[in-house]
Amino acid sequence: MSKKRDLLLSTALELFYRHGINSIGINEVVKVSGVAKKTLYSHFNSKEELVLKALEKRHLTFMQWLETKLESTANNKELIDTLFRSLEGWFDGEEPELGGFNGCFFINTSAEFHDNQSEISAYCRYHKEQVRQLIQSKLGGNSEDLLNAICLLKEGAITTAYMTGASSEVIENSVKILRRLEC
Repeated sequence: MSKKRDLLLSTALELFYRHGINSIGINEVVKVSGVAKKTLYSHFNSKEELVLKALEKRHLTFMQWLETKLESTANNKELIDTLFRSLEGWFDGEEPELGGFNGCFFINTSAEFHDNQSEISAYCRYHKEQVRQLIQSKLGGNSEDLLNAICLLKEGAITTAYMTGASSEVIENSVKILRRLEC
């Protein structure tokens, strides 16, 4: 990947994640990155393509981070504890590879795009399915109910922490509920 393309993509992802996709235009990406508009369009055919590539970049970063966090979990208790403590670290700005916490980029993006048939909506669903599959691969036994609960509480924790800023309370409540289901 060329340096200018990477700079454009990193700048777009940062701006989209911090301010929303619909409130950031191509001109703002060009201005902040310091790269010419012509160069942007030589790498990305449209804003939609830039958004898709930003989603892909965030997906790869998030999946690598999550996989690293969960790789040494040996049982469901460790999986739950590690997953939710890692999320809490993200919420509290202690996970530098994920940057400052501004909710879930995929939830935020989905909220801005109402066409469920769009490539952008499809990519957001793909991300969520990949996260679910990763959690499932670490989950002991074959408990679809526990998997569903973990995934729903994870999404709820992300959204609630973003909206309220109460990360510790959200994490404690999520883990407490999952402990009851785990038994």
